[in-house]
Amino acid sequence: MEERPETELISIPATPRASTPEILTPSGQRSPRGGHTSTGASNKDAKSWTPTSFISPRFLSPIGTPMKRVLVNMKGYLEEVGHLTKLNPQDAWLPITESRNGNAHYAAFHNLNAGIGFQALVLPVAFSFLGWSWGIISLTIAYFWQLYTLWILVQLHEAVPGKRYNRYVELAQAAFGERLGVWLALFPTVYLSAGTATALILVGGETMKLFFQIVCGPLCSSNPLTTVEWYLVFTSLCIVLSQLPNLNSIAGLSLVGAVTAITYATMAWVLSVSQPRPPLISYEPISLPSYTASLFSVLNAMGIIAFTFRGHNLVLEIQATMPSTFKHPAHVPMWKGAKVAYFFIAMCLFPIAIGGFWAYGNLMPSGGMLSALYAFHIHDIPRGLLAMTFLLVVFNCLSSFQIYSMPAFDSFEAGYTSRTNRPCSIWVRSGFRIFFGFVSFFIGVALPFLSSLAGLLGGLTLPVTFAYPCFMWVLIKKPTKYSFNWYFNWILGWLGVAFSLAFSIGGIWSMVNNGLKLRFFKPS
Repeated sequence: MEERPETELISIPATPRASTPEILTPSGQRSPRGGHTSTGASNKDAKSWTPTSFISPRFLSPIGTPMKRVLVNMKGYLEEVGHLTKLNPQDAWLPITESRNGNAHYAAFHNLNAGIGFQALVLPVAFSFLGWSWGIISLTIAYFWQLYTLWILVQLHEAVPGKRYNRYVELAQAAFGERLGVWLALFPTVYLSAGTATALILVGGETMKLFFQIVCGPLCSSNPLTTVEWYLVFTSLCIVLSQLPNLNSIAGLSLVGAVTAITYATMAWVLSVSQPRPPLISYEPISLPSYTASLFSVLNAMGIIAFTFRGHNLVLEIQATMPSTFKHPAHVPMWKGAKVAYFFIAMCLFPIAIGGFWAYGNLMPSGGMLSALYAFHIHDIPRGLLAMTFLLVVFNCLSSFQIYSMPAFDSFEAGYTSRTNRPCSIWVRSGFRIFFGFVSFFIGVALPFLSSLAGLLGGLTLPVTFAYPCFMWVLIKKPTKYSFNWYFNWILGWLGVAFSLAFSIGGIWSMVNNGLKLRFFKPS
């Protein structure tokens, strides 16, 4: 059945409310007009008034049949449309909110693409410093902790009646205040988006180089492309794919990224455990000369685990692509898609961490699973299987680059549209994306060790996933003071801040101790 178009009202200072005009966006789509509801209102508030509460059976009883039919039809329409939401008309021009045709399937694809990737391949490295017990305990606690904060963000997306928080920074401003929210959330979210995009260029370019070496073998020419040239090739492919206009339009790419991530993660641990283990393998945590060095190594390892769960900076943006009405709020399909996504994420992360550590123990290279496969089994595994694994990593990095770059694209275009009061043309939009791609490329060339600093990245960005959502819940939902809910979220939030500081120190120590020479791959 074809859905009725939803209507929204915008708030214009010093003028009455007016209907949002249909605006043709750069991608050729009409501006979003989804009505929205408050998911955060209490049951008491919901019962006290709804858009159709005045059309009650008692009200309809003395009215004639024709008029009653009109009112009943109007009631159904109002329930479908829901609350009238104040929207910024600029949202109709921006990549994240340009299209609101998302659904639970899109949510699952996007969350899978954002939630699993190259960072999963270094989980066995963390286990080599933590050992079996602490490695599994840390990974399990981190998984359920981030699942809880994910639920918080989904619920807070429409916590205030008539308002949707479409971006992480917007929710932080609502919770912490205009200025403090920007200071607290802008750096880690930009760092996550831009830093992950740069790391993906490094990982994707080096994987393409290894794929070429495996496929070509001894027939390679005497003048193969250098690593930097492979970075450039990968960046060019990313820029071509980034011309897709908005977050909903890359749902197909997110599906490709999700399928390839699940496939290569499974292939990596299956190929590892199916081969003979290296001699002299040990499962004792790696011992270092001093207690201080061991402590910082453990903190860095826990930072690697924290970095594995890095997709929360995109949760609100993904939910913003969905229509939301009083009758069908956006948090329902979003949470359905997120649950499916994180079930598959668990099915990938735990086997690759446990299987990889079982296969290589404390001999695990600092580059992770692909480095171990290349170092220990280059002659044992059929070249076709090994090449396919590396090619899947390339496809996943290309797909992940698109979703992690979308907040940066959105910021560029928000600045442009706020100054010009008009949407970006196709050429301006393309220019922004080309600029971002090559800036990420130049940063990667200047800092080629960036992709190895998973511990430091995890520490610096940990509050986005583990701490801020708990504080936001207390400040926006205002649970009863000194209740279990109040204590639980404050304790989790401050624990997240403490872990962030500790893991960042461990990551910096690891970076300095290794002389900035770590690399994700160490090809021969």
